[in-house]
Amino acid sequence: VLSIGANTGACTSAMSKYQPITARRPSPEQYIVSRLIDEHLGVLEADVGVIFDGYPRTTTQAENLDLVLQAHGRSLAHVIELTVDEEALVERVTGRYTCATCGEGYHDRFKKPRFLDICDNCGGTNFQRRVDDNEETVRMRMAEYRAKTAPILPFYERRGLLRQVDGMEEIGHVTSRIAAILG
Repeated sequence: VLSIGANTGACTSAMSKYQPITARRPSPEQYIVSRLIDEHLGVLEADVGVIFDGYPRTTTQAENLDLVLQAHGRSLAHVIELTVDEEALVERVTGRYTCATCGEGYHDRFKKPRFLDICDNCGGTNFQRRVDDNEETVRMRMAEYRAKTAPILPFYERRGLLRQVDGMEEIGHVTSRIAAILG
């Protein structure tokens, strides 16, 4: 299985000076992402599975993805939605931090080092938090998800492709559930 993570934000940044030419033609961002997917699929054997991580995020992207897949004789087998409780997600994200030396992950509430300010893994004493691990950013991303991505779920549900996984469970359970869906 090949995982293709589509960072449409990077495409948007690179193409921000351009505007979509018309409503019927794809924006430069959509065109670039579709071309990247097309190129990746073009070099894969037909029996190699592909995971689109975080893509598509809009109805237009979903429609474009279908066209690219059809051109390669492929179709989606599953669409997995990780369902989350926003308040719990804010707590999880805003509380996480890592050891600056080895990258070991910690959390203010759920996983503290055994000894205050000392990494259990390497003994490091410098810790860091991601700049975007703050409440405002999490809530903004959830609002964007509700506005842009959630509306495509019925598109996939009608086709019998949508599977939901409780993203608030422990990571091992989430991983197992996703693996079971993918077979």
